[in-house]
Amino acid sequence: MAKTIQITIIGAGDCGEEARKRAFEVGERLGRAGATLLCGGRGGVMDAAAAGAEAVGGLVVGVLPGSSPADTRPGTHLGVELYTGIGQARNQVLVLSGDAVIGVSGGWGTLTEIAIALKHEVPVVLLDSWKLERPDGEVEPLLQRANDPAEAVGIALAAARERTTATGGTRIRLTRRTTDE
Repeated sequence: MAKTIQITIIGAGDCGEEARKRAFEVGERLGRAGATLLCGGRGGVMDAAAAGAEAVGGLVVGVLPGSSPADTRPGTHLGVELYTGIGQARNQVLVLSGDAVIGVSGGWGTLTEIAIALKHEVPVVLLDSWKLERPDGEVEPLLQRANDPAEAVGIALAAARERTTATGGTRIRLTRRTTDE
């Protein structure tokens, strides 16, 4: 069975109309490509991308900071709601669960997610987001910029496919003990 590509969308929880449109298109394109969209499950960029994916029948997984719907109100476009109960630490779960990350606009939380992704060698594509460079002046090969949603999705899907091929398509390897051991 082929592994489904999972793309994490990060960005501002409260954003303007242009960011919402671009995030919606990113979600729509990911849904059409058959990728599972992971997001923080709340408003702004997350909700817009989720709405785009949902509109074309895509699967959207929201990784929420609270322990229940009463604790964290989920967005309305989620197919799966995962309540972590770990607050902002859920950013690490969200980013590490994706094969690649797309950042649309964003604030300080988005910046932390970018850093987590790069630290753990998860490719990041930025669209109207942070303008980052390494302090040593070297090019960061895992960090790319896109000019529009189509380019962002194309880069992210290619990077995700390359990453999953290189890792054998698995995030966790389980070994099974037999009774002979």
